Amino acid sequence: MSPWQVQDGVRCSHAAAAPPSPGPADVCPDCVPAGGRWVHLRRCLTCDHVGCCDSSPNRHALAHFAATGHPVVASAEQREHWAWCYADSALLLPAP
Repeated sequence: MSPWQVQDGVRCSHAAAAPPSPGPADVCPDCVPAGGRWVHLRRCLTCDHVGCCDSSPNRHALAHFAATGHPVVASAEQREHWAWCYADSALLLPAP
């Protein structure tokens, strides 16, 4: 059984294979060397890469998807429990 359910009946071919999120992160490791800043963090559920969100100047999570094709990221923020599938533009929420 998948730990995720797709919001509002949107189809997502990746939700069933996406593992639960391993939890929060503290920094965007791609921003740190350049002295960049981030708004929120996202964690790839395929390889555990942490990147900054689409509201951040460098959009490292989206760049990771573009480079690897890893489709699902989860919020890596404290007290947030959701994921996003870039490939299917689908919001994933924890399954009941």
